[in-house]
Amino acid sequence: MALSALGWVLAEQSRADRFLSLTGLTPDELRASLMERGTLTAVLDFLASHEPDLLAAADALGIKPEALVAARARLGA
Repeated sequence: MALSALGWVLAEQSRADRFLSLTGLTPDELRASLMERGTLTAVLDFLASHEPDLLAAADALGIKPEALVAARARLGA
């Protein structure tokens, strides 16, 4: 789910730039860490911290926003 969410985040340049800026990741670091728990957590944190993005991502992915938040909680456990 987090990888699908990342795809949604990166689909729009301004959103992708904001994600990279807030996480401090470079595009190369992001590519290298796609399957790392910290990166996947950062994606879901990014969405959870901005409700309009959370709602839009959930809609685009065909899931409930709560599912993205729950996925974040599972990754942090």
